[in-house]
Amino acid sequence: MQTVDIHAHLLSSEVRFNRFYDRIAIMFFGKKMGFDVTKLLENPYEAYTDALVNGIRHSQYLKKSVLFGVDARVNAKGEVLHKDLTVCASNEEVLKIYEKNGDVIIPFFSINPLRPDALDLIDRYSELGFKGAKFLQNYWNVNTNEARYRSYFEKLQEKNLPLIVHIGSESSIHSHKACECISMLHHPLEVGVNVIAAHMALSYTPFKVLQAFSRHPKHYNTEYFTLLEMLECHDNLYADVSALLTPVRAKVLRHLSQQHHIHDKLLFGTDYPVPFSTVFNSYDVNYRRRFELARIANVFDRYTQTMLEYFPRQSRLYQNYTKVLSL
Repeated sequence: MQTVDIHAHLLSSEVRFNRFYDRIAIMFFGKKMGFDVTKLLENPYEAYTDALVNGIRHSQYLKKSVLFGVDARVNAKGEVLHKDLTVCASNEEVLKIYEKNGDVIIPFFSINPLRPDALDLIDRYSELGFKGAKFLQNYWNVNTNEARYRSYFEKLQEKNLPLIVHIGSESSIHSHKACECISMLHHPLEVGVNVIAAHMALSYTPFKVLQAFSRHPKHYNTEYFTLLEMLECHDNLYADVSALLTPVRAKVLRHLSQQHHIHDKLLFGTDYPVPFSTVFNSYDVNYRRRFELARIANVFDRYTQTMLEYFPRQSRLYQNYTKVLSL
């Protein structure tokens, strides 16, 4: 069984792991994520891209991965208000990786719809081979339901380009909470865009430990259940399982695996390089198996093999990418 990772990030070529979050992640997860930790601190971008591409190439389960950056936060004039030096990789950087590794990389662009030339940029990057779009509207402080963004979504629909939209909590970058909600899906869905809701719309409230880690459905956030209902109602809506192995999201895996009626709308994804642990987690895998999974060297295979505990090889999850990607 081989599949496509629908959700992986390219980091900025200017990346420097100076943030507290980054350094903690590297300390505990760097080697397990496939990084040469010494090189990662000395030459972060080269070490990161080497680990990413080599991880995909040597994966038993992945044949390709969707890769995208994140556009900067801009104003209506296109002036940059903020550019995170970790996650804000440019489309040109994605293009360079794609041109060298087109056999394993599927490029998606990230274009802030506030840019005055956003529609022209969609034309440009689609002509260069980009296969879809990524929104981090919660970072951009963009309310997708505003009428001014309709032409953007119409352009995506016209070109049959799928759109990945971050829905749910965000902890690695500043996020405008009002733009994390599931209503961010309504406008592009109405226009007819094939929309992919990232991370199953899972959210958590800081300091509510029981709610954050409990496997009982009564403690899941309501938007997770709303998304399950929406997947049944909208033919052009999909959802990915990226980052579902992080502790506050893994709790839903058993429940999600039992929702067979929407499995034809789920897409496999990792959210690489978001770190995860197969041992210290909120799911219901027994500890002997957790330690077996932890010994899998390739990070993409470790993620996939863990997901196979819930979605077996014959699951539609691993083949549904063919419904949204033109390869």
